[in-house]
Amino acid sequence: MDEDLQGLELVSFQIIAAVGTARSCYIAAIDAASDGNFSEAEKQIKEGQEAFIQGHDAHGGLLTKLANGEMPSMDLLLTHAEDQLMSAETFGILAERFIKLYKKIYNK
Repeated sequence: MDEDLQGLELVSFQIIAAVGTARSCYIAAIDAASDGNFSEAEKQIKEGQEAFIQGHDAHGGLLTKLANGEMPSMDLLLTHAEDQLMSAETFGILAERFIKLYKKIYNK
């Protein structure tokens, strides 16, 4: 296997693992908020954001390589990694909104 392709696969898996962790944290945050445990919800959001940043940074590294003309062709694994990245970002946005909503409900 070509060394560049191996590097691309490794980065793709790094993205998938990091943003998968982020998405799980965001779901845990929503669950905690639904139970009224807002300190746990905020903790999970923070952990999710930290994991998401790792995946986002790995993706940014690929974009830098692309800009420098060093990037191999797009493949299915990278497409999956980018899909997971976008999904995790959406979960993060929604989790923050759900927490705000649950806070309003619990404060009534």
